[in-house]
Amino acid sequence: MQLTVIGCSGSVPGPDSPASSYLLSADGFNLVLDLGLGAFGALQRHIPVSGIGAIGLSHLHPDHCMDLCGLYVATKYSPAAPLPKIPVYGPAGTAARMAQAYDLPEDPGMTEQLAFTTWSPVQEVGPFVVRTAAVIHPVPAYAIRVEHEGRSLVYSGDTGPAAALVELARGADVLLCEAALRDEDPANPPELHLTASEAGEHAQRAGVGRLIVTHVPPWFDRRAQARAAAKTFAGEILTAAPDAVYDI
Repeated sequence: MQLTVIGCSGSVPGPDSPASSYLLSADGFNLVLDLGLGAFGALQRHIPVSGIGAIGLSHLHPDHCMDLCGLYVATKYSPAAPLPKIPVYGPAGTAARMAQAYDLPEDPGMTEQLAFTTWSPVQEVGPFVVRTAAVIHPVPAYAIRVEHEGRSLVYSGDTGPAAALVELARGADVLLCEAALRDEDPANPPELHLTASEAGEHAQRAGVGRLIVTHVPPWFDRRAQARAAAKTFAGEILTAAPDAVYDI
């Protein structure tokens, strides 16, 4: 299983990275986790549109899902169209939300190009077993665990401190975890995001092999967030960067 970072900028696209999007590949199958603002173009540097096996959305904030609009256009109007429907897993109401985003009637919305399915606690997606757990955020949001041939990656999505994330990540090889807030800022909003040290704490409690710090807004320093996470996590810490590739 291989992870490619398509976009890792938190909350908005940054000058060097799209917003959240991550590509997991195994056995010739490509699973895209989130497709945030600016990510669809960057994704095509790595795989063609026809190579997208499925998409999983952690939640429906624009920095995690809005480039489905560009994907919809490509699958409907490009010379290669029509393409087989691409499965899209997400929270309840994803199809209606994306229809609204593109100002489409809800029926059919994007359903002639994309096959929407609401997350369940466990599902098979291509060669992967994908498990989800609801986490803490102002909208319905999920952490996502992807397993393949004994290896596992857990993606936090967006979350405040959440015991469910620790349980989902228990023993995972990699925790790809947001660290959108700085520890030193006194007025961090509650139940919205994790600080860097909280990301490290979740990784430590879950006993993961590696922590990849991601979703750092462009107004903060990614490497400083990774260093702060090292205060609470004793294992290897990496800093997500656009186009970085990791073997899981």
